[in-house]
Amino acid sequence: MLDPSSSEDTGGDTGGDSDPEAAPEAPKKPAAGPAGRRGEDDASSSRAAGRRRRSAAPGAEPGAGAPHSGAAGEEEEEQRKMKLQIYVFVLRCIAYPFNAKQPTDMARRQQKVNKQQLQAAKERFLAFLSGETQIVADEAFCNAVRSYYEGFLKSERVSRMVHSGGCSAGDFREVFKKNIERRVRSLPEIDGLSKETVLSSWIAKYDAIYRGEEDARRLTPRAQLSAASELILSKEQLYEMFQQILGIRKFEHQLLYNGCQLDNVDEQAAQIRRELDGRLQLAEKISRDGRHTRFVSADMEPLYVEELRSAVNLLMANLESLPVSKGGPDFKQKLKRSTMNNSFLDMGDEGDVLSKSDVVLSFTLEIVIVEVQGLKSVAPNRVVYCTMEVEGGEKLQTDQAEASRPQWGTQGDFTTTHPLPSVKVKLFTESTGVLALEDKELGRVVLNPTTNGPKQADFHRMVVPKSSQDAELKIKLAVRMDKPPNMKHSGYLYASGQRVWKRWKKRYFVLVQVSQYTFAMCSFREKKAEPQELMQLEGYTVDYSDPQPGLQGGRVFFNAVKEGDLVMLACDDEQDRMLWVQAMYRATGQSYKPVPPPQNKTTNCRRGLHKPSVPISLDPSQRQGVEGLISADPCRFDHAALFSVLQKRTLQHRMNDSFSCLGWFSPGQVFVLDEYCARYGVRGCHRHLSYLRDLMEYSESSALVDPTLLHYSYAFCASHVHGNRPDGMGTVTAQEKQDFEAIRRRIVSLLENQITHFRYCFPFGRPDGALKATLSLQERVLMKDITTPVPPEEIKNLVRRCLQSAAQINYSQLMEYAQVKADPRASPGKRLEDAMRLGELCMEVLQQNDEHHSEAFSWWPELMAEHAEAFLSVYAADMDAALQAQPVDSWDSFPLFQLLNNFLRADPHLCDGSFHKHLQALFVPLVVRYIDLMESSIAQSIHRGFEQETWHSVKSLTHNLASLPLALPQMPSFTAPAWMGPPCESTNGSATSEDLFWKLDALQMFVLDLHWPEAEFAKHLEQRLKLMASDMMEACIKRTKWAFDCKMQKAGRSTEFRVAPPLCTMFNVLMDAKKQCSKLCVLDAGQEIDRQWQQYHSKIDVLIDEAFKDMISSLVAKLTAVLDGVLSKLSRYDEGTFFSSILSFTNPGMDLADTYITFIRQNQDALRDGVADELHVDEVFEQWYSGAMKAACVWLADRLDLQLHTYQLKTLIKIVKRQSGTSLLPLATFLKRCVCVTPPYRRRTGTSGCRASWTPR
Repeated sequence: MLDPSSSEDTGGDTGGDSDPEAAPEAPKKPAAGPAGRRGEDDASSSRAAGRRRRSAAPGAEPGAGAPHSGAAGEEEEEQRKMKLQIYVFVLRCIAYPFNAKQPTDMARRQQKVNKQQLQAAKERFLAFLSGETQIVADEAFCNAVRSYYEGFLKSERVSRMVHSGGCSAGDFREVFKKNIERRVRSLPEIDGLSKETVLSSWIAKYDAIYRGEEDARRLTPRAQLSAASELILSKEQLYEMFQQILGIRKFEHQLLYNGCQLDNVDEQAAQIRRELDGRLQLAEKISRDGRHTRFVSADMEPLYVEELRSAVNLLMANLESLPVSKGGPDFKQKLKRSTMNNSFLDMGDEGDVLSKSDVVLSFTLEIVIVEVQGLKSVAPNRVVYCTMEVEGGEKLQTDQAEASRPQWGTQGDFTTTHPLPSVKVKLFTESTGVLALEDKELGRVVLNPTTNGPKQADFHRMVVPKSSQDAELKIKLAVRMDKPPNMKHSGYLYASGQRVWKRWKKRYFVLVQVSQYTFAMCSFREKKAEPQELMQLEGYTVDYSDPQPGLQGGRVFFNAVKEGDLVMLACDDEQDRMLWVQAMYRATGQSYKPVPPPQNKTTNCRRGLHKPSVPISLDPSQRQGVEGLISADPCRFDHAALFSVLQKRTLQHRMNDSFSCLGWFSPGQVFVLDEYCARYGVRGCHRHLSYLRDLMEYSESSALVDPTLLHYSYAFCASHVHGNRPDGMGTVTAQEKQDFEAIRRRIVSLLENQITHFRYCFPFGRPDGALKATLSLQERVLMKDITTPVPPEEIKNLVRRCLQSAAQINYSQLMEYAQVKADPRASPGKRLEDAMRLGELCMEVLQQNDEHHSEAFSWWPELMAEHAEAFLSVYAADMDAALQAQPVDSWDSFPLFQLLNNFLRADPHLCDGSFHKHLQALFVPLVVRYIDLMESSIAQSIHRGFEQETWHSVKSLTHNLASLPLALPQMPSFTAPAWMGPPCESTNGSATSEDLFWKLDALQMFVLDLHWPEAEFAKHLEQRLKLMASDMMEACIKRTKWAFDCKMQKAGRSTEFRVAPPLCTMFNVLMDAKKQCSKLCVLDAGQEIDRQWQQYHSKIDVLIDEAFKDMISSLVAKLTAVLDGVLSKLSRYDEGTFFSSILSFTNPGMDLADTYITFIRQNQDALRDGVADELHVDEVFEQWYSGAMKAACVWLADRLDLQLHTYQLKTLIKIVKRQSGTSLLPLATFLKRCVCVTPPYRRRTGTSGCRASWTPR
């Protein structure tokens, strides 16, 4: 029987336990029935335990589970009975719906992401970032994925969202899409490649990463199980769904189904008519007795009776509109049995009904003929042989043998499709007659083998002709019939049922597996390939049965029961029954496992003395355990309380399934709940109040619930309470108004909490639009009635308070996430590091708020700015404490300013806000102090550096100031901008000059990189740095010029003089100063430059040009002085001098010319190699040439009246000749023309100047 106290669930059921909050009011007791009394349950308590384990098997007597003690057990039993009674009403709503239809316009919900899938997604994205996948991507996409992985997938809020069950793969995808849309918009335009194409490509790559190696089209069995919950469900699917919702076992459902005669359309229509008549009588009784529910107004009592009558009349009209032959809509899906989770959703049509042609069996027979005994009618030397055949197949023959020894051992193989084939084996002898056409048949045997028959060889008596002498003729043979894979069991059974096998008789049955989930019980006749009758086992439950009276045949019984059908089967052997029950148990896939009854109950009813129990029957007059539930009058129940339980458990089942439903029911659930409310008169306001209460319980437990649901239900209740009749009900009960006010206060508190915790209730803006809907609902809840709007300032002030509290909460959560604690004993570096990390996290929080939540607060953008300022003000306390702990003249805090300032100045709402101004006030003294110290440090480095300067060219320069004295301030550690070059663009200057230029440039770049937000102070800093650079540049030029002059004064005038590398370095220093001057000493073009500044800058340029001119003149004078020394040595050979007559007898050689040539060449090479600017080198050479030409001309002009000595001419010629190709080429041409005549030479009279010529003496 049906055991109401049992709490055992089926394997696939969820929510089978009793609900601790079942109903606000206990349902009324139904009329007492024979099976509804507790006394009957107690009558069979001795058999309760076994029956409870067998899940109330068919034919069992009324019984209960283990006895409960105290009120808790009784309450649990009452809860169980109540859920069974609710299920009876649900069954009738599903079987014959006439008010509601399954909605087809509901949004499809997506699958939830669980913890394992979240971890798998993290691993896949990490593998992509590590380069372990084959997905090709550019750097921009990798950066986007890295940001998504670090900021979203690893976020604790995502873990909470997944734990709450409100996160789907679509949410993950939308967050990534929103992130890359912002990134792609910031990318520059590319010809031939649109940004939409880039977005599509990135989304495709994201899908490939998220999916991994899984096949996107492959669904897990659990996903297949719940996939159709979002579709239009069939009646069978709805039955199974609500079995799981209410914790009803499959076998209980089958008994209730048969007891309610749900397959009988006429009975269901009659039941509805009885219910409607009862509701009309109840309305008349209420009108007659005046026992009304308490309403908010006494005028509503007559209206209430009219509403009851109108509701019944509407139901009657709906019933009349249905066709007579069928009740309820046709469904297109079908629920099939599965061994995985008790159900499998077949998306095909309802037409999957087995036909006889679907059952195809193929058998292999092996016939082995061994020998024949008792052969006497044939001479010993005669030849005999055997033939074998299977009905409808070919015929095979053995070898020939002598009649004295008829032995063969021949095997014949056959195939057949008959489960009961006919095998014929005949014995022949050869005919000796001349006219004989056929051999003589000596005997035959006909067998009907089965797969369960013996496999060994045995003797069989052969049928011989009437006149044969071989009366004892026997043949030894073996017939082996293999069982095909799709044949699970077979044998002879007695059977009778209501749909098939209506006569109790013995038949040959085969259990056939047609497909993976489809089994059929088939009965076959001999020599037939198709079954005579078949029964598809889908939906049946098999169990052992007690002996049945009045059935002749069979000793042990078992049955298979289904809605609308009962098949009783019997066999003669207990072991055979166990094999059949086990095979059918595996085929049906039922969760209940049949347990063999004690042996004393298996006695045949024809022989045993045991009084059999009453057999199971579908006749209403003989129903046992279900009568009390079925016959209960629905009008005597508090359907409001029952519906609250049903809706609560339905929502619980929905929230626990594999879909991210956010509180939305599936179409099938909505259909059943609508039908229940319409059929049993559940008021719409009560329904929505219960729904609001359940949804708020989930919201308060951190589950994600769509605010749109709350808004719709609240608006319905508010409209009803204020008399707007959203469902046509004009009456408002006092309980409804009281419950509405309580829920209103509760929902106000809930919404304020959600707005305050918006980052955690709606993480990353998911569900989409939920925060905006929450704000809209908050405004709706604050309305005093349905027409008067809330003043804008009231809702604005409420949101302001929530966001002010949110700032404190978000920062405390941030501190907890960062694991940073305010420790005054920590080192200054550690506190500054913590402040930097907190600053980065604060910026990330504000960016996420702007990206994911700003749209929801678009009505009050200033409130989000106030929230950000409040959030940063909390951070400011920790930042100030960390900065105050830093030592004096420490510059490690500048990166913190750069980090925060770059973020704040880019935000139009935070730029020049209170926190931004506070940040500037903190760092203004620090910046000024830093620049003062750096100015002093640079000045000291110039003084000390030039005093110790060796003026060697710099080949490697340290890029920091670690080598400075400890008393000098260090440069703060900052990241140089990408557009800033290396510290030394050239290595031709001196160490001091290069260090100076880099310090000035780095200092200006550092201040520029601060991006000081206040324009006046930023302009002041720039002007001060430019002036400082000009002063330092002037000092550098003067010290370089002074050092050059000192070097030149110490240099000699002989041909041993060489242009030393320090002299070239000094030239390079001036050239570098000229280059750096345009960058370090000039204001930006956008600023106004006054006349005084222009004059000051021009002064630096003039100073550099004059220094260049003086240094070149000094060097050229030194080089020209060397030529003057050489010419003075040649003057000793002048005609008429004392040394001339003496030296004319010597052979001085060309040492003087060679020495000067070497001097020229080495100095030219030194200048070319040492001085970086070729223009200045050429200028030196030009002036050197001019000086040399002038000196030579003067020397020759002084000797116009003298005769030149041969040595003088040779020396001049060699000097000039060796310099061919240089800038002295004009001088060489001049000298060659002078000596083109044959020596000795004499000056012509009458000539003058450099154009004088010499003639032979």
